[in-house]
Amino acid sequence: MADSSAPELESYLEESGVNEVLKATLAQMLVTRPASPIQFMVDFLQANYLKKEAAGSSIKMDTSSSSSSGGGMMTSSGGASMAEEEVTTPMMAKRAPRKRRGGFSSEVLKDVDLDEEPVKVFPKSHESKARLDASLQTNVMFQHLDQDERQEMFDAMFEVRFKAGDTIIEQGDPNGDHFYVVDEGECDIYVSTDGNTPVHVQHVSPGGSFGELALIYGTARAATVKATTAVLLWAIDRITYRRILMGNTMRKRGLYNNFLEKVKILESLTPYERLTIADALEDVSFPPNTTIVKQGDPGNIFYIIVEGEARVMKEEQDDENGPQQVGRLGPGEYFGEIALLTNRPRAASVIAESRLKCVKLDRDRFNRVLGPCEDILLRNMEMYKQYVPE
Repeated sequence: MADSSAPELESYLEESGVNEVLKATLAQMLVTRPASPIQFMVDFLQANYLKKEAAGSSIKMDTSSSSSSGGGMMTSSGGASMAEEEVTTPMMAKRAPRKRRGGFSSEVLKDVDLDEEPVKVFPKSHESKARLDASLQTNVMFQHLDQDERQEMFDAMFEVRFKAGDTIIEQGDPNGDHFYVVDEGECDIYVSTDGNTPVHVQHVSPGGSFGELALIYGTARAATVKATTAVLLWAIDRITYRRILMGNTMRKRGLYNNFLEKVKILESLTPYERLTIADALEDVSFPPNTTIVKQGDPGNIFYIIVEGEARVMKEEQDDENGPQQVGRLGPGEYFGEIALLTNRPRAASVIAESRLKCVKLDRDRFNRVLGPCEDILLRNMEMYKQYVPE
């Protein structure tokens, strides 16, 4: 396996049906949001695949289906979700026989042009902004974003209005590519199984949302959503969502790569290795006066400052005056890089002077993506002797 190329591995995952199984499992996790995700995956695979395989069926999923299978996820303000044809009534009644599962389609990103003019910003009231922010913070498609990225997302959301009784989303529609957040009014969600009369499964009130999977998969809508009253919705389409995500990803990658070029302990990395590390960095923020690293504590995490300033405090042995400021750090500067190599006690304390936005990397993650830092240092023996004692 270690000698296999990435295309060969991707081909294996696709041809074996594993990709489709993973996508289906993810979709159902988004539906139920289980408290014990590992147990949920075990139970889901046991119920939907392992029993069939034991009976002689292939684990590879059949992607032929009627137009009503597939799905977009529906999320109410209470956090419950509905997606795929797995949706049942709130009582979780015994499932009737169903048609074969529809395939997910995650189209190539060539339709996303990062060189287009900036994403348009649509004005919103303070109340609407607050509701959007609260909704997106808890939504699985947005909660991994930092505050600035979430702000960019809901700035790009545009207003859509429907009258009472209007159909907002039609089950089986293969062209659905919008995600919606309810700002004013009420909506109801209905699901039809095997062509039967649609059953009411959920009510969506202000702050609720639906249509998340449309942002990542080209799938038929899994349910019908109707406006119960006149409604004001905020919407974002798949292309805009991807443009913002990809634009931010590429911008961060370039910025972090430039930062890493300045880290002396990593100067022997190849350009590809630096980009690999840039992709592995995690965002983290600290309020003013937070002690990020404390002198004398074992080190495990390396930090780069993206925004804000920090002061470096050091206490000399037998110094009755206590810790003294010995430096300041600003954007693009870093600290704790020795933590990538050893858990040697921190040589000084670093305290946030203002709100500090950083990226971080711990030793375990560095080792997973590139191997031990000692091996990197061995490329430069002078550097190795400087950091690794005999």
